[in-house]
Amino acid sequence: MIKPHGSDTLNPLYVADDAKRAALIEEAAGLKSIVISSAAAGNAVMMASGYFNPLTGFMNLADSLAVSEKMVTTGGLFFPVPIVNVVEDASGIEAGMRIALLDPNVDGNPVLAIQTVEAVDTATADQMAFMTQKVFATDDMEHPGVKAFNTVGNTLISGPIEVLNYSYFDDEFPETFRTATQIREAIEKNGWDKVVAFQTRNPMHRAHEELVRMAMERENADGAVIHMLLGKLKPGDIPADVRDAAIRKMVELYFPPNTVEITGYGFDMLYAGPREAVLHAVFRQNMGATHLIVGRDHAGVGDYYGPFDAQAVFHDEVPEGALELKIFEADHTAYSTKLGKVIMMREAPEGHQKEDFVFLSGTKVRAMLSAGEDLPGEFARPEVAKILMGFYQSQNS
Repeated sequence: MIKPHGSDTLNPLYVADDAKRAALIEEAAGLKSIVISSAAAGNAVMMASGYFNPLTGFMNLADSLAVSEKMVTTGGLFFPVPIVNVVEDASGIEAGMRIALLDPNVDGNPVLAIQTVEAVDTATADQMAFMTQKVFATDDMEHPGVKAFNTVGNTLISGPIEVLNYSYFDDEFPETFRTATQIREAIEKNGWDKVVAFQTRNPMHRAHEELVRMAMERENADGAVIHMLLGKLKPGDIPADVRDAAIRKMVELYFPPNTVEITGYGFDMLYAGPREAVLHAVFRQNMGATHLIVGRDHAGVGDYYGPFDAQAVFHDEVPEGALELKIFEADHTAYSTKLGKVIMMREAPEGHQKEDFVFLSGTKVRAMLSAGEDLPGEFARPEVAKILMGFYQSQNS
């Protein structure tokens, strides 16, 4: 199986030993505690799950600046974005202390992790602006990732962490949330060698379904892992449980048995376009995938990124040999009425016009589903559309 990023074996930071975990929970009761941001909690869950291998904790300011600039830490580790615990007020916290990190996303703010503090650094306004521009390619506070990064403070608490639970993800999504270790075990159990990963924060329509099928066929893959984001999204995105039900129905009806694993991971979306695409590649390699589908406007939002910037970054900025995982570069896909199937636009035979494709905007899809109108069969599987229609109509009732 493909090796994890940065090490020979996976190093998840979840404390799996029951006795050790109980001792840490007891220790946490006597430690100084701090409620961390939702983004930091997501980072902790990703490290607990092995997705952010080989990190052992939160980055300091020097590493955060280095990673922002060149995607390499001061020690030479390739990593595409800063993985940080940023707070507004770190008074009373200093190097050498152990502190309890409290979960902002669970009632009562239970202890999520214990951190051994190595440094407390305050970033200047210029340094925050530099990191923002490098990671998000914009400083527009209307960008949801920029807003999240710049509204939780500017003090970085760095150092290794020991994670005590997976926040709300394994409780709320028991059938879907999986660690990188668990996905590797499933791949091994299935006997898969080549594995395609598909990232999604949305339900999958016909074009997405066909894209997974194309990638599997062209890369001669044994299986695919549909890997959905379960963390915080922007307003208007479809909730994870609805997406999950729609995707499961699609796979059940339209893929051969035992060729697709449906899984999810706990993280707050960055909407960072190219940089987030590279982060996706890192943690898909950690979970055992050999290929990641990177399509049009991957991990983007609005008009902040060009349609294929997330593919170009792998050619222009990712150092040679930094990743073992390969990228399957996908074009915009749509149903061709001339050919009677979904194709990639760049592969359309000569003579195809825009009117030969079935296109629906997200706004149009939501309006049709809210009104109880059937989506065209060329755009969405009827069984999937039915699940989505139920959700939209419940929102309007």
